[in-house]
Amino acid sequence: MIAALNAVHVAAMLCWCAGLIALPLMLIAYGHARRQVRYSEFRLLTHYGYVGFATPAAVIAVAAGTALIFAAGVFDLWFAAKLAFVSGMALTHAWIGHLIEQSGEKRHLRPPARPGHRGYRMPWPALALAAGMSCMIAVLWLVLAKPDLGWLRDHLPGFMLTPRGQLP
Repeated sequence: MIAALNAVHVAAMLCWCAGLIALPLMLIAYGHARRQVRYSEFRLLTHYGYVGFATPAAVIAVAAGTALIFAAGVFDLWFAAKLAFVSGMALTHAWIGHLIEQSGEKRHLRPPARPGHRGYRMPWPALALAAGMSCMIAVLWLVLAKPDLGWLRDHLPGFMLTPRGQLP
């Protein structure tokens, strides 16, 4: 059971990470499309890549990972750090969705500024790529190394280390 959950989780994580890498690259490559044919291709690729590939992979990865938490009983400090970086991946995923949506509404990712006009200036998609890649590398390192983060307990405030009366 654990092996099957792990296989589903790893496969979904690979697909999700591929989406987090490919979508910002598509935004960079196609973002300034001048011809309608190229722009239509860009919109289809980014929309279906996000809605039909990356988001379902993210949902499956999180669901299988949540099931693995309880099936394998992993409650170490490195795992809490991994969850923090997975949250960073989820935030990056949402940010990429925002960039894709804004690229459809605004037509250009970084429109030229007109004098006296404060238009919406899209952040450069490479920032989303850098944020996603750094979170992916951190998650991979934490999962493979499983470092002893016991030294971190000495630097945490006391209220984070003691139960608050919820446990018997």
